[in-house]
Amino acid sequence: MLTTTLAQAETVTIAALGDSLTAGYGLAQDDGFVPQLEAWLEQQGADVTVMNAGVSGDTTAGGLSRVAWTLTPEVDAMIVTLGGNDYLRGIDPAVSRANLDGVLAAGQDAGVEMLLVGLSVGANYGLEYKQEFEGMYVELATKYDIALYADFAAGLRAAAGMQEGMSEFLQPDGIHPNPEGVSVIVAAIGPAVLDLVTAAQ
Repeated sequence: MLTTTLAQAETVTIAALGDSLTAGYGLAQDDGFVPQLEAWLEQQGADVTVMNAGVSGDTTAGGLSRVAWTLTPEVDAMIVTLGGNDYLRGIDPAVSRANLDGVLAAGQDAGVEMLLVGLSVGANYGLEYKQEFEGMYVELATKYDIALYADFAAGLRAAAGMQEGMSEFLQPDGIHPNPEGVSVIVAAIGPAVLDLVTAAQ
């Protein structure tokens, strides 16, 4: 009986709080970020369950409003991937930062391990906006002493650098990754999530 309990206790439950990139917008269920990430982690020998707490179109404010009920008692760790829709709407980075701060504070209060995933953005709103937006992830990771994966699309950028651009990894909308794109993203971010699993055990 004790052995069974110990075995169950070893399963790490990760909540992936995010937007359409996390939710798997436009993809078959098994092709999304969460299922592919869980499969990748299991291939590395991790005993893990990844919960999809992604909502398409969600902003950091939406994430903040959902974080309390996302952090159920069985959650051991949380991946936070928010901010893309804030950027698309030109929301003041100070507002986004305050929302993310609230999300991370909730995670800290719940005693879960966290991985903050940042975004590399364009300079559509000027260089100052870009620096402030990207910088908020660095500041918050430092504040909460948590791991930071600086750019969700880092794997895509690296792969596209060896190809002729990123289009082959994206859906027709030019924003959301296709199944192959998700696979590239997962392979790049996977080791950081594996570290999260280890920390949460």
